[in-house]
Amino acid sequence: MKALQIAATGMAAQQMRVDVVSNNLANMSTTGYSPRRAEFADLHYQQVTRPGTVSASDGTVLPTGIQLGLGVRPTSVSVLATQGALAQTGGELDLAIEGRGYLEVTLPSGLSAYTRDGGLKRSGDGQIVTSDGHAVAPGLTIPEDARTLSINAAGEVYVYFDDRVEPELLGQITLAGFTNDRGLEAIGSNLFLETEASGPPLVGNPGEDGLGTLRQGYLEESAVDSVREVTELIKAQRGYELNAKVITAADQMLAATTQVR
Repeated sequence: MKALQIAATGMAAQQMRVDVVSNNLANMSTTGYSPRRAEFADLHYQQVTRPGTVSASDGTVLPTGIQLGLGVRPTSVSVLATQGALAQTGGELDLAIEGRGYLEVTLPSGLSAYTRDGGLKRSGDGQIVTSDGHAVAPGLTIPEDARTLSINAAGEVYVYFDDRVEPELLGQITLAGFTNDRGLEAIGSNLFLETEASGPPLVGNPGEDGLGTLRQGYLEESAVDSVREVTELIKAQRGYELNAKVITAADQMLAATTQVR
């Protein structure tokens, strides 16, 4: 009887589904977070009788055959490319990305990572960094005597001084796009790494080559839909319970078999 093993794969799949949902709900307040979705596929099949088998001397062919499935397996946990709502904060270094693209940051190892978390800060030496202190490309430093700064939709950073009327162009914040955003490797802290699946980063100015634009004074909220996640949680729970009932039924059938005199 294969029902025990098949139901066990179903329970494991629903457990993984619950894990993904719980991670989404835990990140309901995470800036720029995109929800994940667990995806599954059926396992291979035992071919008891193959479709198309000749069943008689006159050449009669079986239209269907007998194929017994052996359960389910996880295939991926993919990122849903959903734009979160923009919340106004008023912070001069808070940036929301409207559309595609990621901010590029430099890790302590020298590698480049990518994020949609635009809650930027100013370090002790005036450099624009993330909340974890990673420098944002292309590595702009705000002068000490700067009174305020302005970042337009195209990513141009202007600084204002007390003794000048006209602002000074400090530099240009760029965005990175990928052919396959779902292929990025999540490493935590709202950061992603490039992989073979994602393809190389396509760096450009905001608003060009299909990249989104920047909005100063806003942050992108988490794109998690709590109603949908709770619905997924209930469905996973019911699926887990049904697979557990299959195991109970199979156990009772095996017990009945051993009691035959």
